[in-house]
Amino acid sequence: MHDRTRDFESNLTMLTYPFVYLASQSPRRQELLRQLGAQYELLLPRPDEDAEALEAELPGEAADAYVQRVCVLKANAARARLLAGGHRAAPVLVADTTVTIDSLILGKPIHEEDAVAMLERLVGREHEVLTAIAVVAADGALLEPALSRSTVRFASVDRAALRRYAATGEPLGKAGAYGIQGRAAEFIERIDGSYSGIMGLPLFETAALLRVARVEF
Repeated sequence: MHDRTRDFESNLTMLTYPFVYLASQSPRRQELLRQLGAQYELLLPRPDEDAEALEAELPGEAADAYVQRVCVLKANAARARLLAGGHRAAPVLVADTTVTIDSLILGKPIHEEDAVAMLERLVGREHEVLTAIAVVAADGALLEPALSRSTVRFASVDRAALRRYAATGEPLGKAGAYGIQGRAAEFIERIDGSYSGIMGLPLFETAALLRVARVEF
């Protein structure tokens, strides 16, 4: 007797998808996905979700372990959101970025003074930017997450310049209190790694995962 279930499952693995759900509000990630040529639909947290709670650090947690753990948590939350909302089937893309120096994780500053304090820690030194990405395939399987690791060196910048930068509001909402694609570029002497990864979505790793998930782009 012909095994229709096996044929059905086989056909599922051959499906391709014209878009990916992006579970991020970041305009930079949206810009980078467009650069890649991938179509996307936003899949953002509902008002009743505590998205910030997912980013809480664990005591003694290393930055690379932290960013990958948070990324997986966000991926699972996005998958649950997809199922609860009755959306059509498609893979889901999630990313998380953190900045680390002196074994500390520098998250998003809560105000200008916080931003200046973070930036003062970075000036004249090198720090790491870690971006983890995860894709949940259309069948619900979490693909093996990828980690992009880059090194950034800040120039020696005086406090007045940092204050002027913080006053623009650009550092707020950004890990490490700066965006490489914005005015902070004037402070950066050198990078070693992925520019798109520092922005928040490493395109090489993203493209590889989207191909595995059979997203057309």
